[in-house]
Amino acid sequence: MKLTLCLLNTVSFAVIMSATITLSRAQKVNPDALLIEDFENRVKDYVKLRKQVEGRLPPLKPTVSQEAIAHHEREMAERIRKARRGAVQGAIFGPEIAAEFHRLIGIAMQGTDAGHIHQSLQHAEPVRLQLRINGSYPAGVPLQSTPPTLLMNLPALPPELDYRVVGNNLVLRDAKANLILDFIPNAIS
Repeated sequence: MKLTLCLLNTVSFAVIMSATITLSRAQKVNPDALLIEDFENRVKDYVKLRKQVEGRLPPLKPTVSQEAIAHHEREMAERIRKARRGAVQGAIFGPEIAAEFHRLIGIAMQGTDAGHIHQSLQHAEPVRLQLRINGSYPAGVPLQSTPPTLLMNLPALPPELDYRVVGNNLVLRDAKANLILDFIPNAIS
């Protein structure tokens, strides 16, 4: 009887300690890191969809023909649009993720490199256009690059995607298909 009680107490103690350790670990999770992880998972999901679409396209053979390259880009963009038919603004930059990006951009804009960021954005040709999810980035409009010091504060992207600044919006763009995937309005002040 004493041995049974002792074993029960030992087992109970082990269960309580395990639950306490699990709870303690859960409380230590950085909520900002979870938001970035959520963003990265959404980006991975898009890249997976993109690769599936691209895999069904006839491969682009090495060519110098701008017409052939543009045709391939348009075909891929059209197929991605169909695959993302219901995509809306915020599908990748959900509200919580957008808030985290606003925070990260705000930190960069107040840091020691803030002057360089503002100067870079002012020297670039200003880009103003109506942003549309799954819309093509207009061919005649310059691609304003995102200042490197700002990029250092944002999550890295796979090579198929890039961040662009359009007005004061941060745009997520598929570089090869030239598609606007999502954007954060008023991200840069």
